[in-house]
Amino acid sequence: MNQETEKLYYQKTYSRTFSAKVLSCEKRGDQFCVVLDRTLFYPEGGGQPADIGVLNTVNVLDVHEHGGCIVHTTDKPLSVGSAVTGGINWPHRFSLMQQHSGEHIVSGIVNRLFGLDNVGFHMGSKAVTVDFNGELGQNDILLVETLANEAVYRNVAIEVSYPDEKELAALRYRSKKELTGEVRIVTIPGFDVCACCGTHVAKTGEIGIIKLISAQRYKGGTRVGLLCGKKAVEDYNEKEASVGSVSVLLSAKPDQIQEAVEHLLEETNALRQKLISLKNQIFASKCEQVPEGSVNICMFEPDLEPADLRAFCLLLCDRCSGIAAVLSGDDATGYQYAMASVKEDVRTFGKELNHAFHGRGGGSRELVQGTVSGLRQEIMQFIENYNCGGI
Repeated sequence: MNQETEKLYYQKTYSRTFSAKVLSCEKRGDQFCVVLDRTLFYPEGGGQPADIGVLNTVNVLDVHEHGGCIVHTTDKPLSVGSAVTGGINWPHRFSLMQQHSGEHIVSGIVNRLFGLDNVGFHMGSKAVTVDFNGELGQNDILLVETLANEAVYRNVAIEVSYPDEKELAALRYRSKKELTGEVRIVTIPGFDVCACCGTHVAKTGEIGIIKLISAQRYKGGTRVGLLCGKKAVEDYNEKEASVGSVSVLLSAKPDQIQEAVEHLLEETNALRQKLISLKNQIFASKCEQVPEGSVNICMFEPDLEPADLRAFCLLLCDRCSGIAAVLSGDDATGYQYAMASVKEDVRTFGKELNHAFHGRGGGSRELVQGTVSGLRQEIMQFIENYNCGGI
């Protein structure tokens, strides 16, 4: 495995098949590590995933480089010394070329316009993410996207060069680290010059549309998500279908969805406020039915949210000298509770209740909330019979 593999993916980027000789094949668990004398398979590196495909009838699952030696991870063994025909998964490779070339354009424009560096780059299965070491606003993102697509429309040739040490020293190019030895420079005239080991399309027109789909603050900078070519179109189609479905549900034209949703939210909020008001009226009415001077009060109500439990038990406090408790749930799944008192420190009782009925919860001196498991009758008796301090 010490022989350096001839890297055909740099020489023949658009080739899809090749012939090679198997130099070694080692078993690693359920898979095999195969080294060839030459390969079209690009190994994972520089933020770009590896190529996949076949060697004869054997599937290539992953590819990595170790000291100039390209190691192919396969699902079956190959005989050492045998000749093989390799075929890369071209749609997979071409998509990676589109995404990588598009990322170069975006990163180059951001660097030139705003002086920000690309400090993180990942080509995921869903999207490409690029981390810049500074903040970009929404208007900045829109400008970058517009200029990036201008690069596509111009259909300029993407150049690859290997400048000597003197030429490299005089060249202004992007790189995440100091480089020595032979450096591969990828140039997109007018848009970017960058040290890169990845594969790229021959002309920017092949990238297709460049769409910046997200931008968020990340570690003091900005993480940008982008898609190019077929992936960008697929993303658009998916979102268009989603918009169409929402349009039907709202009985609104696609360009009127935002207004329809805002109106729906206003109606929902108004109904929520009305519901809260009605619930409070019901709680107040039930409180009036509780005899004044009661010590402890325990009431069970169906389908109450935590906020409802709080509101009801606080109203009940005025009708008792001890603890007011409201619970919602059932014996099978357990109960949520809220307990309050104007005189007692309910945290003490809350701990005792949780201990007795396998519960958990907490809160302040005046109000605690939590959950318990047990039979309704036993919980009620425990609460109503609790001996408050001094009572």
